[in-house]
Amino acid sequence: MRRLYYADSLLTSFDATVETCTAADDGRFHVTLTETAFYPTSGGQPFDHGTLGSTEILDVIDDEATGDVVHVVGAPLTIGAMVHGEINRLRRLDHMQQHTGQHILSAAFDQLVRARTVSFHMGAESSTIDLSRELTPDDLSMAETAANQLVWRDLEVGVRYVSEAEAAGLPLRKESTRTGTLRLVEIPGFDLSACGGTHVPRTGMIGMIGITGSERFKGGTRVSFACGGRMLAAFAAMRRITQTAAKALTVGASEVPDAISRMQAQIKDQQRSIRDLQEQVTTRLAAELREAATVAANGTRLVVRAQPGWDAGAIKFLASAIVSSPGFVVVLTGDGSPVPVVAARSTDVGFDAGAWMKDATSELGGRGGGRPEFAQGGLNAGTNDILAMASRTLS
Repeated sequence: MRRLYYADSLLTSFDATVETCTAADDGRFHVTLTETAFYPTSGGQPFDHGTLGSTEILDVIDDEATGDVVHVVGAPLTIGAMVHGEINRLRRLDHMQQHTGQHILSAAFDQLVRARTVSFHMGAESSTIDLSRELTPDDLSMAETAANQLVWRDLEVGVRYVSEAEAAGLPLRKESTRTGTLRLVEIPGFDLSACGGTHVPRTGMIGMIGITGSERFKGGTRVSFACGGRMLAAFAAMRRITQTAAKALTVGASEVPDAISRMQAQIKDQQRSIRDLQEQVTTRLAAELREAATVAANGTRLVVRAQPGWDAGAIKFLASAIVSSPGFVVVLTGDGSPVPVVAARSTDVGFDAGAWMKDATSELGGRGGGRPEFAQGGLNAGTNDILAMASRTLS
């Protein structure tokens, strides 16, 4: 089978003869042709979309055992018949931009910051390169700038074929594991790599390469990037986000970072003030609740109470304040689903809060646990049922 995309990546229309058509177990059909321009999923690059005649291509598989490109379709094609193939041009161009852009960006990382490309994956919206070491923001910026400068030189992207022996004497960026004749993709003076993917004929067709994110990954760095049309779409999305933020903050787009920093500082100040006020309120409320506590048969003073509108953190703080004085056992509930519950005791009381919480989750449902002096959880019951159980078991 002749793979037409090897010679002409821009080819998106062709005619060929159906050689085989085999029914698969999933109800689809596997078709091979005398030649094809459809690129199969391979080397980190997804397969081409398009049609064979009036039949939509569902998948394109590289059958390494036979060397065939298998076209997966939903209806059978007649063996020996001539069929017209039409490839989705925009998807093909997108893949060409991303793949050649990856070669350039990987070469820039390799040459400028000594970061070797371990693997490459092309996704539907973003592509990633896994690099052999951790990189700094300056490393990323340096490689990105160099990659774009090469794109704008509009260099020819060449393709040639060599034997294994010839390849061994060439400065390939990454050693190839393939045997036999190798297809080399070359950007003169910058990169030489063994690759069977589709590539733009000149670097200028990439338009632009942008690094959209990075993260530490397996001792190295995973870099997300976009090229050409994808980069334009990413910029448009970023512009919309920036304009929305600028409008909400009533500042110019360039002032958004400073406005966010000011807002974060204000929020921290407000949170600090709120915590101070909560502490004052809680201290006073804890004193009031200690005064209103009931007395159990064993002399322990009990505070069993719902705190509407309070979250788990707030009732935890209140319970701790109450039991800071000797002689108390506390069960408090707040608002939420499941219902937040805390149980606590003063240091001089023999009550086991952790054991009580375990019994409560067993009887009422939910999750929770803790130590003898303090326990917390979320119970799948109504507040009244929780307080009723506490009153019954603690009296």
